[in-house]
Amino acid sequence: MCQPQTGMRVVITGKGGVGKTTLTSCLATVLASAGTHVLAVDEDPQMNLPNALGVAYEDAAKIVPLNRHADYIEEKTGIRPGRNGWGALFKLNPDVEDVVSRLGLKVAENLSLLVMGTVKQAGGGCLCAENVLLDATIRHLALRMNEAILLDTQAGMEHFGRSLAKGFGQCVVVADSSFNALSVALHSASLARETGIELVHLAVNRVTTGDIRLERFERETGQKLRDLFDTVVQLPAEPLLQALDPHVVRIMADRQNGYAAAVTQLASLLSSPPCPCAAGHHQHHHHHAH
Repeated sequence: MCQPQTGMRVVITGKGGVGKTTLTSCLATVLASAGTHVLAVDEDPQMNLPNALGVAYEDAAKIVPLNRHADYIEEKTGIRPGRNGWGALFKLNPDVEDVVSRLGLKVAENLSLLVMGTVKQAGGGCLCAENVLLDATIRHLALRMNEAILLDTQAGMEHFGRSLAKGFGQCVVVADSSFNALSVALHSASLARETGIELVHLAVNRVTTGDIRLERFERETGQKLRDLFDTVVQLPAEPLLQALDPHVVRIMADRQNGYAAAVTQLASLLSSPPCPCAAGHHQHHHHHAH
């Protein structure tokens, strides 16, 4: 059986500006409207996910991300952020069972949001209280039952490596057709595989008719995208998204729309992924993913 009892765990990553947050919010909406309990987690420095999901601007502005929630961090780790010192009470394994019930926000039927804020780029692997708490939160998310969890992150792989691999079985790397975004996508894919994430998908966003850049990228790099990713999904360019900004999930109201149809297809793929165990498929990736 391929989908673990706990539910679906997907990391959505890619460089800024490729439409990652729009995709995350639309996937969350599709899954929730199909009756799945969804938790969308924002770990991107821009923190645009609340607005994309339709949280009112004033309410979104009031959200304190987990990494700046000084009281919660101190309560759980024994140390107030910004204070150094190895206090006797610094807990490396804080209990964050209540993180979603206390700091999560119900956005819609079946859909909650947790804004984590982003990991501090710490020199020399700093054990600051915020990072310890975020890491514990990722580990806790992996154990939540009967829930689809979508983690929107720009750089999660490097930081959360081991914690992610334990619970997150799938990664969607988002790119557009530009050479730069596709190069970043290949790097993200190999990081995801090194981390131990079983299934890595590519979503190419804003594809226009007659766009030859994907073929050109493959020709110039000698890399075949379909060999490097378990699936490649193309999302058509959709001018309506700009008109709906920031509340982009409204695009999903019309499933005939090309973008909405492609997102719906990706959602069903993530909900019933192919078995990585099948046909020795997993081995054939590793030697490609350099």
